[in-house]
Amino acid sequence: MKLKINKEDGKLTISIDGRLDTSTAPELENCINENIAGVKELIFDLKDLVYTASAGLRVFLKAKKNMNSRGEMKIVNTSEDVMEVFDLTGFAEIMNIE
Repeated sequence: MKLKINKEDGKLTISIDGRLDTSTAPELENCINENIAGVKELIFDLKDLVYTASAGLRVFLKAKKNMNSRGEMKIVNTSEDVMEVFDLTGFAEIMNIE
Protein backbone atom coordinates (compact mmCIF):
# COMPACT_ATOMS: atom_id res chain seq x y z
CA MET A 1 0.00 0.00 0.00
CA LYS A 2 1.15 3.53 -0.78
CA LEU A 3 -0.21 6.66 0.88
CA LYS A 4 -0.10 10.16 -0.54
CA ILE A 5 -0.83 12.98 1.89
CA ASN A 6 -1.91 16.51 1.06
CA LYS A 7 -2.58 18.85 3.98
CA GLU A 8 -3.49 22.50 3.57
CA ASP A 9 -5.87 25.01 5.15
CA GLY A 10 -7.40 22.54 7.60
CA LYS A 11 -8.04 19.96 4.90
CA LEU A 12 -6.26 16.59 4.90
CA THR A 13 -6.51 14.36 1.83
CA ILE A 14 -5.10 10.84 2.02
CA SER A 15 -4.91 8.94 -1.25
CA ILE A 16 -4.59 5.17 -0.84
CA ASP A 17 -3.03 2.97 -3.51
CA GLY A 18 -3.09 -0.82 -3.23
CA ARG A 19 -4.64 -3.09 -0.60
CA LEU A 20 -5.91 -2.08 2.83
CA ASP A 21 -5.80 -5.14 5.08
CA THR A 22 -4.58 -6.32 8.48
CA SER A 23 -0.96 -5.73 7.56
CA THR A 24 -1.42 -2.23 6.07
CA ALA A 25 -4.27 -0.79 8.19
CA PRO A 26 -1.93 0.20 11.06
CA GLU A 27 0.12 2.28 8.59
CA LEU A 28 -2.99 4.20 7.55
CA GLU A 29 -4.05 4.67 11.17
CA ASN A 30 -0.60 6.03 12.06
CA CYS A 31 -0.72 8.38 9.06
CA ILE A 32 -4.07 9.77 10.23
CA ASN A 33 -2.88 10.19 13.83
CA GLU A 34 0.31 11.98 12.72
CA ASN A 35 -1.52 14.43 10.46
CA ILE A 36 -4.94 15.03 12.07
CA ALA A 37 -4.00 18.04 14.23
CA GLY A 38 -5.87 21.12 13.07
CA VAL A 39 -7.85 19.23 10.43
CA LYS A 40 -11.49 20.21 9.89
CA GLU A 41 -12.03 18.16 6.73
CA LEU A 42 -10.64 14.66 6.18
CA ILE A 43 -10.87 13.17 2.69
CA PHE A 44 -9.95 9.64 1.68
CA ASP A 45 -9.31 9.33 -2.05
CA LEU A 46 -9.80 5.66 -2.93
CA LYS A 47 -9.27 5.89 -6.69
CA ASP A 48 -6.35 3.43 -6.52
CA LEU A 49 -7.55 1.29 -3.59
CA VAL A 50 -8.19 -2.20 -4.99
CA TYR A 51 -9.28 -3.99 -1.81
CA THR A 52 -10.24 -3.31 1.79
CA ALA A 53 -10.61 -5.85 4.57
CA SER A 54 -12.42 -5.42 7.87
CA ALA A 55 -9.24 -3.92 9.37
CA GLY A 56 -9.47 -1.11 6.82
CA LEU A 57 -13.14 -0.57 7.55
CA ARG A 58 -12.27 -0.24 11.23
CA VAL A 59 -9.76 2.54 10.42
CA PHE A 60 -12.39 4.41 8.36
CA LEU A 61 -14.95 4.07 11.16
CA LYS A 62 -12.50 5.25 13.82
CA ALA A 63 -11.54 8.24 11.65
CA LYS A 64 -15.22 9.13 11.15
CA LYS A 65 -15.87 9.02 14.90
CA ASN A 66 -12.80 11.19 15.49
CA MET A 67 -13.95 13.73 12.89
CA ASN A 68 -17.51 13.97 14.28
CA SER A 69 -16.26 16.42 16.90
CA ARG A 70 -13.82 18.24 14.57
CA GLY A 71 -15.55 18.63 11.22
CA GLU A 72 -16.36 16.31 8.38
CA MET A 73 -14.97 13.22 6.70
CA LYS A 74 -15.71 12.00 3.22
CA ILE A 75 -14.64 9.23 0.90
CA VAL A 76 -14.20 10.00 -2.80
CA ASN A 77 -13.40 8.13 -6.02
CA THR A 78 -14.40 4.73 -4.68
CA SER A 79 -13.82 1.84 -7.07
CA GLU A 80 -16.66 -0.55 -7.88
CA ASP A 81 -15.05 -3.41 -5.90
CA VAL A 82 -14.50 -1.31 -2.77
CA MET A 83 -17.99 0.20 -3.08
CA GLU A 84 -19.40 -3.33 -3.09
CA VAL A 85 -17.68 -3.97 0.27
CA PHE A 86 -19.13 -0.69 1.63
CA ASP A 87 -22.60 -1.72 0.42
CA LEU A 88 -22.42 -5.26 1.85
CA THR A 89 -21.20 -4.09 5.25
CA GLY A 90 -23.59 -1.14 5.59
CA PHE A 91 -20.76 1.40 5.45
CA ALA A 92 -22.39 3.02 2.42
CA GLU A 93 -25.21 4.08 4.75
CA ILE A 94 -23.06 5.59 7.50
CA MET A 95 -20.19 7.12 5.53
CA ASN A 96 -20.22 10.25 3.38
CA ILE A 97 -19.24 8.71 0.03
CA GLU A 98 -19.07 10.87 -3.09
